[in-house]
Amino acid sequence: MRVEHQLKAFEQVLQNYDGSLPLHRFLPAYFKQNKQMGSSDRRWATRHLYSFFRLGKALSKLSHEERLSVSDFLCHDTLSLIVEKNLPDLQDKITALPEEKLQLISARYPDFNLEEVYPFNNQLSGDIDKACFYKSFFLQPDLFIRVAASDAPSIVSKLQAENIAVKQVSETALSLPNGTKLESVLQDGTYQVQDLSSQHTGTYFKPSKWDKWWDCCAASGGKTLLLHSLEPVLDLLVTDLRESVLLNLDERFRLAGIRKYHKKELDLLKNNDQILHHYAFDGIILDAPCTGSGTWGRTPEMLTFFEERKISQFSTIQKAIVQNVVRYLKPGKPLIYITCSAFAAENEDVVKQITETLPLELESMELIKGYDNNADTMFVARLIKKNQD
Repeated sequence: MRVEHQLKAFEQVLQNYDGSLPLHRFLPAYFKQNKQMGSSDRRWATRHLYSFFRLGKALSKLSHEERLSVSDFLCHDTLSLIVEKNLPDLQDKITALPEEKLQLISARYPDFNLEEVYPFNNQLSGDIDKACFYKSFFLQPDLFIRVAASDAPSIVSKLQAENIAVKQVSETALSLPNGTKLESVLQDGTYQVQDLSSQHTGTYFKPSKWDKWWDCCAASGGKTLLLHSLEPVLDLLVTDLRESVLLNLDERFRLAGIRKYHKKELDLLKNNDQILHHYAFDGIILDAPCTGSGTWGRTPEMLTFFEERKISQFSTIQKAIVQNVVRYLKPGKPLIYITCSAFAAENEDVVKQITETLPLELESMELIKGYDNNADTMFVARLIKKNQD
């Protein structure tokens, strides 16, 4: 039977996955090594793995097969053989609204607890609507792109001409179904893939012409590109610990037409005064290393494999980086602290400690509730360096 074949494939992949790699990197490598799996096998195994992990730790006493049946029912509006086999009485509810589906599962499984979907929920930032946040994990977040406001109408038209469902969220933000292939439709450099919440952090930058800005954990340059779109006439320094991501940054900047910038490979947990002693910045963007717990809707395997001890580890790193970079910020100028975390220990708690121990004053901060827009949940704070007279 086809359903038994699908279940066998799912179980085999699950047994070989230990969480050490992101699922989106593990699966292509696994499929490459197991070429006997056809395109249909790969497609269904991918769907089943992602659905399975979206259930988090809920209903953990059930068998893998039964948990997969529940999660596939909750996560999709197209019927699968798994649901047909194990939840036949719910087949006609596959297109029901998420709230109704959850009620049906709760009635069928009295032990179902929505809080168990997201582990460590006692660590969440206080502004989070926990029920809405937990429910969001049964939906794949959208793909968001950022475009120039003047280009938005023509880009929307191009996407619609290719029968791609596109929604204009703001003047510069477009929402598309996750997995949309844009390379063959849109020209490189005319758009940036960037989550809606990440785009929103730009409202905290407020750069002025001729300012000197430092994106100190630049990675592939997404925040710098956002900064540049707000004010192109800036003196830019971008740094990161990893040379490989800075090479990716170079290519993205080239496509975006950014030619003038400085780039350095730095470990911000060390004293870099020999390199940076002559720098004084009008703004610093710290998109801090973090648990990524606000983005687990895109990497739901983390609901199963994340280790709680890492929260305090990242919090310690974040505080140390702020201490090491703030010395290069001019008085009266902003440090923009950003995480893609939903944990208070990485967000409000860090802000509290650094304002108590460093010459920084909080101007504004926000937990960006991505679950309201099928996007990531993030945190941003704008802190101003005090005059030290």
